[in-house]
Amino acid sequence: MKKKFLALAMATTLVAGCLTGCGKDEKKNDSSSSSGTTGSNSGVNQEAVDNLISATEGTVSLTVWASEEDQDFTQGLIDDFKKEYPDITFDIKLGACSEADAKDTVLTDIEAAADVFTFADDQMNELVNAGALQEVVSTYTYDVKAETLAGAVEAASMDGKLYAYPMTADNGYFLYYDKSVFSDSDVETLDKMLEVAGAAGKQVAMEVSGAWYNYSFFKGAGYDVTLNDDGVTNSCTWNADGATDVAQAIIDIGKSSAFVNANDADIVTGVTEGKIAAAVSGTWNADTIKAAWGDNYAATKLPTYTVAGKQVQMASFSGYKLIGVNSHSKNVGWAMILAEFLTNEENQVARFNARSLGPANANAAASSDVQSNPAIAALAKQADYAVPQRVGGNYWEPANTLGLTLISGNPDGTDLQTLLDNAVEGITAPVQ
Repeated sequence: MKKKFLALAMATTLVAGCLTGCGKDEKKNDSSSSSGTTGSNSGVNQEAVDNLISATEGTVSLTVWASEEDQDFTQGLIDDFKKEYPDITFDIKLGACSEADAKDTVLTDIEAAADVFTFADDQMNELVNAGALQEVVSTYTYDVKAETLAGAVEAASMDGKLYAYPMTADNGYFLYYDKSVFSDSDVETLDKMLEVAGAAGKQVAMEVSGAWYNYSFFKGAGYDVTLNDDGVTNSCTWNADGATDVAQAIIDIGKSSAFVNANDADIVTGVTEGKIAAAVSGTWNADTIKAAWGDNYAATKLPTYTVAGKQVQMASFSGYKLIGVNSHSKNVGWAMILAEFLTNEENQVARFNARSLGPANANAAASSDVQSNPAIAALAKQADYAVPQRVGGNYWEPANTLGLTLISGNPDGTDLQTLLDNAVEGITAPVQ
């Protein structure tokens, strides 16, 4: 507790220095005193908040970046945040920046970037390595690590240190299925699904030619691809002993007339036209699929598939949206408190209700409203078999090529070990 308290004092003092400019006495926490915790929430440190308020002079200026789709909702939260601290004069400007583009935009000029910004978790390493993110060494209004899903904490961390505030936990994939075609037991294995779909004249869809998805087969069978410590190159075991069994399994799946290799657009078309009765996809297609299947709309974790005669649970990449605080912010303490406010339990529930975005907060994710959403609940089930996406840029093209070759039946008849060796060579190639 002493270590944590000193970190809080440091953050408060830093903000005081930034705001006062000169002359004002620093207000420090006494590390030998009580923690300043109030109420039943051990993450609330009212003394640190009070110290920050008393050390603040003049207007607190902050810039926030959120996605175009999140502008109205985020502005509402900013307005609510100002009401939480009526004694402070805030000038908070909201700008639009896609989570997917955040890294490139921030790294163009870190000092000119927003104080608080949202980004996809796969950008974490590069942002940390560039010194763009303020480490979450102190918390003010809730304990981020204790109250957040473990996978989301992992996604927001690097080398055991927390660098961001998890906002959503819904950027992954799982299985949608039509209950008029499949029973709950049918969808436990891909083998059974293909049998049932074939008998019904329907199809099961997945973009096996896409690297984001075909990772599922290899990782599930124990073969991995990981980002090296340099943050840009990869290590990969997809060509290790026994991996050819995974390659053959994918070829065998592709041979079934009940299976279709389909991208997002093709899945939507197939579901709408009644051809596809089950599909591996994400929450972004939930409304369209629900509209097509009505009361028969259902979702669950990915099924198992057969590798060398054994059933193997399909894995997946997990994805999270995070909120980061710019390490160069002139009002870093207030930026951290604002980031906490934007990601606290209450506002994660509000974000789910407003935009159907799955919460990263553990209590919010476990709420009855969230669990009654089939897509979000399915994503939660898949979470036990999901890994945060941490791969370098050289992963995508070789994995795409491998997936397309295998699901197409290896038309050139290339030796499977050679196929895997070539893919791994490309995946692990040095970055030029």
